Parts: sequence; C-alpha cells; structure tokens
Amino acid sequence: MATSVPVHLSTRGPEEPETPYEQYVYAYPHQKAYRLLENGPLLSELWSRERLDNLSLYAHIPFCEMRCGFCNLFTRTGAPEEITRAFLATLRRQAHVTREALEAKGDPIRFTLAAFGGGTPTYLTAAELAELCDICETVMGADLRAVPFSVETSPATATADRLAVLAERGATRLSIGVQSFLDEEARAAVRPQKRAEVDAALARLKEARFPVLNIDLIYGIDGQTERSFRTSLDAALDWEPEEIYLYPLYVRPLTGLSTRHDKAQQLWDAQRLALYRFGRDHLLAAGYRQTSLRVFQRPGTAADTGGRQRPGTGGGEESISEYNQQAGMVGLGVGARSFTETMHYTTDYAVAVPEVRRIIDEYIATPTESFRRVQWAFEMDDDERRRMYVLQALLEADGMSVSGYRDRFGTVPAEDFPQEFRLLAGQGWLDLAGDGNGAGGAGRARKSAARVADLDVLRLTPEGLAWADAVGPVFFSQRVRDALAHYQDR
Repeated sequence: MATSVPVHLSTRGPEEPETPYEQYVYAYPHQKAYRLLENGPLLSELWSRERLDNLSLYAHIPFCEMRCGFCNLFTRTGAPEEITRAFLATLRRQAHVTREALEAKGDPIRFTLAAFGGGTPTYLTAAELAELCDICETVMGADLRAVPFSVETSPATATADRLAVLAERGATRLSIGVQSFLDEEARAAVRPQKRAEVDAALARLKEARFPVLNIDLIYGIDGQTERSFRTSLDAALDWEPEEIYLYPLYVRPLTGLSTRHDKAQQLWDAQRLALYRFGRDHLLAAGYRQTSLRVFQRPGTAADTGGRQRPGTGGGEESISEYNQQAGMVGLGVGARSFTETMHYTTDYAVAVPEVRRIIDEYIATPTESFRRVQWAFEMDDDERRRMYVLQALLEADGMSVSGYRDRFGTVPAEDFPQEFRLLAGQGWLDLAGDGNGAGGAGRARKSAARVADLDVLRLTPEGLAWADAVGPVFFSQRVRDALAHYQDR
C-alpha cells in the first residue's frame, strides 16, 4: 500500500566503486549484517503481520561431498549418516514449530515457490531427499508438484536414484555446479572433478527431463583464457540447457583459495571483465537472453521468466529467479534465511570448518521450544525496504518500473536516492536514453543526470550490468555498511 509518510533515509553519499567485483548482492542485506538477539520475537508474532497466501519455502542443506576453493557458503564436507539423519530430524522439529507459527494468524497458508539449496542438497541420499520432501509437504503444507521447485546438485551427487526422487516429487529446475569443463581449471579452483563425471551427470539430468536444467560456470580462474572459457561455454551449450549462470570468481577470507591467490587486483579485474564480455557475447550469439549479470535463459523454454515475479515489473506470475528472496520467504535448516516485511532472520553463520561444524552440532541439539523465537536477525525499516526493492529490480536487465516503486512506497526512487542514481549516471551505468545503450560516456551522463527523474524505467546500461556487483553496494545503507565492517570472519 502506498504511503506518503516521510521516511528517514541515509544521507551519506556513496563512494565511487574501485572494482567491478565488490559483492554479489543476491539478497539484501548480507547475512553478515545480522546480529544475535537476546530475546527475539516469537515467530507467531512476526508472521501475524504478514501475507500468508504467497509464501516461498527454502530448505538449506549444509552438506557437500567436497569444499571448492572459492566456496564461502555455509556447508561442511563428508558428514556421516548419523549427522544427516539427526539434521533431518531437527529440521522436522523446526518445521512443526514454524508451521504452528504461521497457523496462529488463522489465515489460509499457500506456498507458491520452493527451493532446496546449500551446500548440496543431493548430498542427502535418495531416501533422505524423500524425507525432506515429506517434511515440506506433510508438515509445512507445500504442494511441491504444483509450484516452481528448484534443487541444486553437483556432478558427484546427481545420481539416478536421487534424480528419480526429485522428478517424482515435482522438481521443475535442477541447477548443477560445473564451473569448468576443463580438468585443469577445476583443479586450479580447488574443485577436484573429472570431465567424464560431469558429462555422465549431465546425461542423467537430461534423461530425467526436468523442465529447466541450469549449468553454473565460473570465469576468472587462474590461467583461464577466452579460448579455454569458450571450451566450457560450448561444452555447456552442447547440452542445450534452458539456463546458464556465469559467475565471476571471488576469493573470500577463510576459503581454500584465500591463501593461494596472489594475482594483482587490477589485472584480475581486467581478466574477469574481459571473460565476462566474451562469455556474454557468446551466449547472446547462441540465442540466449541475458536477464542479469549472471543469468542467461533460452527464450521459449520453461526458464524464460520474462520478468515474472520481480518487484516493479507488473508481472504477477510466480517463477524462480536470481533475486527472488523477498518478504514471505520461510527458511528451514541451519543457515537458511527467512524474510518478513519487518525482519530478516536466520541461524548463526560461519565459513571456517570448525565453526561450521560447531553451528551444525548446536542446531541439531537445539530444544524445540527455542525454534519458536527469532535468533539472529536484521530489522528492516522503511529505508531498508526501499533499498531492497531497488536492488531486486535494478540489478535485473529489465530494470525497475518507477510507477511500481511509487505504488509501493508513495515516493519515487530518484528522490529517495538522488546521490546513488547521480553516481550511476555519472559512470554511464544508467540508461538515460531509454534504448539500453546509455548516454554516450560519463561526461554526457553527468550532464543528463537530471533526466533520471523523468524516466519511466530505471535500467542499467550494458556496462552498468557488467559492473552490477559494484552497483549493488552503492545502495547499501550506512547501517548495513557499518554492520558488515564490524563483522569478524570466522
């Protein structure tokens, strides 16, 4: 509902980005901005203020068969069966408490999206995957066969029995992390895998006939060239996936590559930008449509979202997208995040192996009653909600409808964030001409900055999209920046 009530927005201006690769902003704010609450609100009170007829269900499975050198996700490797079984038993307890909290309001509950992430959900056995689906259906009340349902997998765990369970339970999208089809590049990324294993897994995925197959590739690996990147791109295209994600390589603290990577920042940025542009152009020439910095979809397939279920686009049809993490997401499992209009909450988070194992063990030992209250959280005010809305739409290729923003908040983005949009215009990252090609350089963009207020759609230029991981942090509030700056990696 629109409101004209004045809201306090952060006034400190954003700084000009120094690198195209500052942070992947797939959700705002990052989990590192959350803090432990001494006496968090009851879930029943929190969800009583929310719409319950358009919820998303997310289950986080914090297990992998190996840890890639670039991975800073919340996951552990080689978990024995007693751990995975205990984890599922705890997730079931958490699901019962969460469902009760949703039911307390008395409104009908409807899930319109579902996803299993991690980690690698298919690290679970076929029987354990079936149990996880049972929890989502019988306890949470999600009809997995009736909604878009995405699952992440890996070459080693995409086995026929696991895929059969997921196909039977209604999975509509399987995303496989390949990263590179070249064994030497996989080794350089500290991801020991063989091309034969990758091809065998992809063959099983195609045989299972999921509506959407996504293949993840990475660029910026040590020694990677346009020629070697093309080898992976063409190998992926040979499988005719409905979707391809191109990820820039990041090296984060406490990851396997953090002690090995020594490439100068400017040289590495130049390598990644060049490889991105090459990969983008190659996929566009192959007939794919770019929907964000990372995502390329094959038109006319089940992956072709066409801007559905995104803020400010006017679309109402539900679909799974990169920036789908918005209010109404219900998370289960250690590491999962939940989003309401007023608060984002989760469990503890870490990257280092000992800390991850400790947090998983503590989750398993959590008393059922403790799941009734929020633990780690970030409180969302009007300023933060506006920022999240902008980020979810602006970082997509189609951009953000100004009228959609006005309908939601009663104001216009150029007035709420004048310094941020002025910076984008000055860099030539904002499409001021309305043709997707920018304003012909930074100088001209600065002269045209006043035109931002006249635009119906705020859309990044192709170069702005290339710098999307720098554009995102431009819209971080000072409160979030301070929280991230004070976070201690562990």
